[in-house]
Order: sequence, then structure tokens, then C-alpha cells
Amino acid sequence: MIVIFGAIFVTACVLGGFVMGGGHIGALWHPNELVVICGGALGAMIIMAPKKVLIDLFKGLIVCLKGAPHNRAAYEELLKVLYELFLLGRRNGMIALEEHVMEPAKSSIFSRYPKFSANHHAMEFLCGALRPIIDGKIKPDQLRVLLDVEVARMEEEHHAPVSVLTKTGDAMPGFGIVAAVLGIVITMASISGPVEMIGEHVAAALVGTFLGILVSYGYLGPLATNMEFIGTAELDYTKCIVACVTGFAGGMAPVTAVELGRRGLATDMRPTADELEKMFKALKPAGK
Repeated sequence: MIVIFGAIFVTACVLGGFVMGGGHIGALWHPNELVVICGGALGAMIIMAPKKVLIDLFKGLIVCLKGAPHNRAAYEELLKVLYELFLLGRRNGMIALEEHVMEPAKSSIFSRYPKFSANHHAMEFLCGALRPIIDGKIKPDQLRVLLDVEVARMEEEHHAPVSVLTKTGDAMPGFGIVAAVLGIVITMASISGPVEMIGEHVAAALVGTFLGILVSYGYLGPLATNMEFIGTAELDYTKCIVACVTGFAGGMAPVTAVELGRRGLATDMRPTADELEKMFKALKPAGK
């Protein structure tokens, strides 16, 4: 919603200033200029990026409209899930986690945390991180390398749509100039016509330049930056899981392993040590 409000605010300020200066909104309505600019930008994106990146870009734009993917409550749920799993693994052995990791949809632990259970990507990542330890396929000190490779791949996939949107935004002024040049061509073809017609054609050409610059710096550039922040937030959530799981696999006590992940959180998402202790005390009866 914040993104939508920002876009409306930018549009209102630009159009408001135009009207205050004596302009008329109708003078800016030239569909042919929009076809050139938006169609050219869309075509360039199709040429530039593979299908998966375009799909990820579309999904990323939807996420931008929804807002931040994780709030403080989501992180608190994550820390509680991790603590319960680690506590069970410490008390009954890692084999006790097998039923929860192999069939997370039927897990009595995961079912108590609907926000985390609804995040299928995080659920899959956590189960995938715990599975090699349960199976005994790798040593605890090798787990960090394994997960770091996966996180690095995720970072690249998060960055690709941002890069495409940024380059498209940078190209919008150029498409605006293309639209303006085409408008001037039309103007020159009508140079012998009435002054009013010539003025209308010149105005349409200038609107093309205006729209290209506005879309670039007013919408696409900020959207690309917002997508970058949201991608970082997604990775922070995943990195919290990595820190906690590798800490526990390395021999840390459950509370210490979760504390390791807590300390890596952003300050506005991080519960205090006292708050974390209170949450865990409330969970102890359920973890037994």
C-alpha cells in the first residue's frame, strides 16, 4: 500500500504543478506516445531477460505492492519454531525430527505456527537444511558450506529481476526521445497546416519526452530499489534460518543457536533478549 500511495503522490504532485501553471490535463493525453514508450520498454524487457526472470519480475512487483514480506511477528514465529525443533532434537536425538522434516504438513510443531507454515519456501528451506543432519550424510561443519551455496544462488536470482527493471527504467528517457522524434516527424509532415495543428503535434512530441523521464525516475527506478530492499528482507529471513541451524548442528544449545540468529536480525525486527526468554518459557510445556 505504501508503494501505491507513493505512486499516487508522485502523480498528484506532477499533475498538480502542471495544472497550477495553467496547463490542462487533457493536453497530456496522447495514447500514441504511450504505445511507443511502453511498448518499446516491454519489448526491450522481453529481449533482455529469459522467461524465468520476467516471471520473477512480475511476482516481485506484486510483492512490492503488498509491502514488506516479513514483520516482527513473523520473525518471532520463526524463532519459536526453531527453538521447538532444536529442543526436541536435543532431548530425543536428531532422529526425533525426522517425522517433522519429512512430512512438514503433518507436523505437530509446524501446525502451531500458521504464518511460518504458510511460507512454503521457508518451510522447504528449513526442512532441506535439517535433512542432511538427520540422515547423517554430512558433518556439521560441512553444513554451512552447503547452505551458503544455496543462499548465494538465491541472491543471484533475487538480483536478476532488479537488474532488468533498473535497466528498463534507465532506458525510458531514451524511448521518450524516440517518441518525441516520431512526433517531430509527424509535425514536419504537417508543417503547411494550421498553426493549431502544428502546435498540437509539437506538444504531443514533448509529452513523449516528459512521459519517458517521469516513468523512469518517478516509477520504475523507485520500484527497482524497493524490489532490492524486499529481496534483501527475504534473504535476511533465510540467513536467520541458516545461522540458527548451523549453530545447532555445531553443538550449540537450542537457546544459544536461536540467539545466534536473533542477533543477526535488523533492529526493527529483532526481539530483545528478555522478550525471547519469555517466549521460550511459554513454549517449554509444549516442547516437552
